[in-house]
Amino acid sequence: MELLFPTPAVWVRLAVERFDEVLVDHAHCEKKAAAHALSLLVAFPEVPGLARAMARLAREEAGHLAQVLALLEKRGLELGRDPGDPYAQALQAHVRQPRAQRLLDRLLVSALIELRSRERLELLAEHLPEPELRAFYLQLAGSEAGHGSLFLHLARRADPVAMDARLAQLAAEEARLVRELPLRAAIH
Repeated sequence: MELLFPTPAVWVRLAVERFDEVLVDHAHCEKKAAAHALSLLVAFPEVPGLARAMARLAREEAGHLAQVLALLEKRGLELGRDPGDPYAQALQAHVRQPRAQRLLDRLLVSALIELRSRERLELLAEHLPEPELRAFYLQLAGSEAGHGSLFLHLARRADPVAMDARLAQLAAEEARLVRELPLRAAIH
């Protein structure tokens, strides 16, 4: 799946210039991704295949968190408190509350967030000056693409009838958010 609105080039310049801020935000993103996978497992334990997939995903995201934390330490940076992510919060606000709809929406929102992360990590891999960081972000971008595909697969299994129409709605909202939210030295 392709995102409907590409990240503006000005984000790339901002992210490269203020990479330390992006790196701290990235650690918070990985932490939240691991916690989110576990929260899906807790909320929907009866969905076939979801619990095991989310346990694997949480483990992988926690591994990414450890890698990003090592980079923070190497650069003399501290994690600090999470200031929040206006993009993810605004997208999560579109999750409907009836249980069946909530499952579909949480999976689709997760897919969109992972796909936006993939795009931005690829941009970092293309534009960061340090070869080691470029390789690191290219590898992580591949993981994010796989996570996005996993969430889309699970969404299709959860509601094959409604999935495409709801994905179109949420993807349009995601594109609007990227267009309208202020740019930050952050992954989202």
